[in-house]
Amino acid sequence: MSYSLLAKRLRLPLGFALGIGYLVLARPSAAALGAGAAIAAVGVLVRAWASGHIMKNDRLATSGPYAHTRNPLYFGSFLISAGFAVAAHWALLVVVALFFALIYVPTMERERANISQRFPDAYAEWSAHVPAFVPRLTPWRRDPADAGGFSGALYMKHGEWKAALGYVVAMGILLLKSRGVV
Repeated sequence: MSYSLLAKRLRLPLGFALGIGYLVLARPSAAALGAGAAIAAVGVLVRAWASGHIMKNDRLATSGPYAHTRNPLYFGSFLISAGFAVAAHWALLVVVALFFALIYVPTMERERANISQRFPDAYAEWSAHVPAFVPRLTPWRRDPADAGGFSGALYMKHGEWKAALGYVVAMGILLLKSRGVV
C-alpha cells in the first residue's frame, strides 16, 4: 500500500482520535479559547463556503473559495485544527503542522493527480493561477462574468453542517473546561 493511500485511510480515524484526546486533556484559558474559537470559526466558514461550490466529479470547481485556493476544504480544516490548538496552547500548532504535512499533503497530491486527469485543460489553467493551499487574496476567474454562486443544497448534500455542529459542541466543552465545570 502506498503512503498516499495509507494517509487517506488514517486521516479521519487519526483525526478523531487526536480530537478526542485533545478534548480530554485540554485546559484552555479564557483568552486562548477566545482566540482559538475565532480562528476555528473562520475555518468552519471556509469549509461551508467550499462545500456550497463543489460538485465532486461533475465539474471542476473554480468559483467561490476555489478561486482563491485549490484546496479550500483542507485549508478550512487546517484553520479549524489551528484554532483548537491555539485554544489549548500555541505550541500545539507544531502538532497541527506535522499532521497536515504527513497526512494532508499526500492526500492533496493524490487528489491533484485525479482531478488533473479528469479535467486536464481546465485544471492546467486553474492551477497556473490558483495556489494549492495558502489562498490568494483576490479571486481568479477564467471568465470574469462567471463568479459562480453558493448552493445551500450542496452544503447540505455534502453534510458540512456536521462540521459546524462539531465546532459548537467542542467549543462548548472547552468553555466548560475553561470555567472549571468539567
